[in-house]
Amino acid sequence: MKKLIGLTLVAVFTLSSCRVIRPGEVGVKQTLGKFSSKIQTQGVIFYNPFVSRVIKESTQTSNIKLILSLPSKEGLSVGSEISILYRLEPSKLTSVLESLGGNYESVVTSIFKSAAADVCAQFYAKDMHSGMRAKIEAEILRKMKINMEKQAEGIDLIAVLLKRVQLPNGLASSIERKLQAEQDAMRMEFVLQQEKLEAERKIINAKGERDSQKIFSEGLTDEIIQIKTIEAFKELSKSPNSKVIITDGKTPLLINQD
Repeated sequence: MKKLIGLTLVAVFTLSSCRVIRPGEVGVKQTLGKFSSKIQTQGVIFYNPFVSRVIKESTQTSNIKLILSLPSKEGLSVGSEISILYRLEPSKLTSVLESLGGNYESVVTSIFKSAAADVCAQFYAKDMHSGMRAKIEAEILRKMKINMEKQAEGIDLIAVLLKRVQLPNGLASSIERKLQAEQDAMRMEFVLQQEKLEAERKIINAKGERDSQKIFSEGLTDEIIQIKTIEAFKELSKSPNSKVIITDGKTPLLINQD
């Protein structure tokens, strides 16, 4: 019985003195407050539970979702739904824990709020709802990385996504009206351009006809007419049919008699 109890105690102690690091995780042993230099990416870490502990953190991409108001250049508050994608660099786990502790998600959130306020205040509210959104996201991410480097190394900021932007009601209606007016203007410009091209085509055709007539009339000199008359008489002489030709000596008038 004592042997069974002893084996049970050994088993309990062994299980309580090891941690399993699975894929997508990273772990480090801390003994009397000091971190080990060895960072475990996967496998088993044995430790003395009385003086040590093992800290595990995920290295997979994490997503912080926030719903807050962002300031704009004109002083408006723009409602937004934001996702911040980041992950922990395995080799920098000790640095992150020493500088930020285990609650580094709150640090990432604070850094985002500061960077977003600085960046969004440089853009108009309508920019957050247009093609400028990607530029705003990239600028916030750039500023976040600069601020994060001042705090600690080891947090890899991947992306900032403005998933939904809610403009103030009056501004949203104004933007919709402006976009509709721009579309109407573009459509009218297209119609006018087509009409202009059609008018130019007609002018070119009319000019071409006038030029052709002018060239033709200028080319029919008396000498050319006389030559053509002789050629016509010559061709008539080759015909086997009898014909009556009435002429003033200049141009023929042909009467065909079969």
